[in-house]
Amino acid sequence: MFVLRSVQPKDLKDLFKLSNIMTFINLPPDEEIISSKIDSSMKSFHNPSEDLSQNYYIFVLEDYESEDILGVSMIHAQHGTEDEPHFYLTVGQEAKFSETINTGFVHGTLKLGLESNGPTEIGGLILDPSHRGSKEKLGKQLSFVRFLYMAINPDRFKTMVHSELMPPLDKHGNSPLWEAVGRRFLNMNYHEADILSRSNKEFILSLFPSENIYQTLLPMEARESIGKVGKETEPVKKMLESIGFKYTYEVDPFDGGPHYRCPLQEIKPIKEKITGHLIENERWEEKESRDVLIGLEHPDYDFFSLRCKLQVHGDGQVSMDPKIIKKLGITLPQKITAIPFS
Repeated sequence: MFVLRSVQPKDLKDLFKLSNIMTFINLPPDEEIISSKIDSSMKSFHNPSEDLSQNYYIFVLEDYESEDILGVSMIHAQHGTEDEPHFYLTVGQEAKFSETINTGFVHGTLKLGLESNGPTEIGGLILDPSHRGSKEKLGKQLSFVRFLYMAINPDRFKTMVHSELMPPLDKHGNSPLWEAVGRRFLNMNYHEADILSRSNKEFILSLFPSENIYQTLLPMEARESIGKVGKETEPVKKMLESIGFKYTYEVDPFDGGPHYRCPLQEIKPIKEKITGHLIENERWEEKESRDVLIGLEHPDYDFFSLRCKLQVHGDGQVSMDPKIIKKLGITLPQKITAIPFS
């Protein structure tokens, strides 16, 4: 059995192991930084700040029997403020025409923009490679648990939800767009700039081109990477599109990765959320149930959930497998929220 819950200090060692699997700014391979992020997340779950930009929520995927942490995902309640704007490049076009020679061109353009009252951002999803492609769809569980939490607590988030996807990178992990544009203006490599941007964004506004960047002047490899995703990110893109997210024609100013957004209340699993009172049902029938992620009360965690089969009755009551209820020690009755997982 696998459960998804709010992060705890006891998860530090396992999170450090995960941080060495993939390079993520949100989960760097540094135990001191990870410990600080755990503390921040616990405060957000238990007593969130009125300043949404201060609230970070970290969810972990746990093997309930072994207590091993196999994955992690995150929500930042607000990405983009006056002090730390959300920067992007708008992908546009500009038409040029000469009557003298009766010739015209339509040029692809990129233009730097910023947002100081930004949306909620989902990100930071890492799953242990040995559990990818499993029949339990653990990666999808890690992704959807964020929508479950937002369905339960919509007032803790902005009305728009934002996701930044990874573009194709070369064999050295470098971005073709960065090599063509960023390095020429900022004089640092892609990873250095990405790390610095998480704590200080002033250099972007001061040094990055402020007018249109014509894609025609860029190498073909850089042009072809704009707004595209890498092979490993393609399933994430398809999943987001299937639940209502749309490409904004904005990309990351460093690597050209596409930005996707959807209004919180229009995200399909949130629109289709199930609420009710979980009751004991000795006649529970799996064939009459549906596949869901369900949020449950737990004495040790501010947030606790799992994937299960849920039977929805017509009287505002729901039930689930009594064996799971007994195994987890779930108190009944209790009010629940669930989202479809099929």
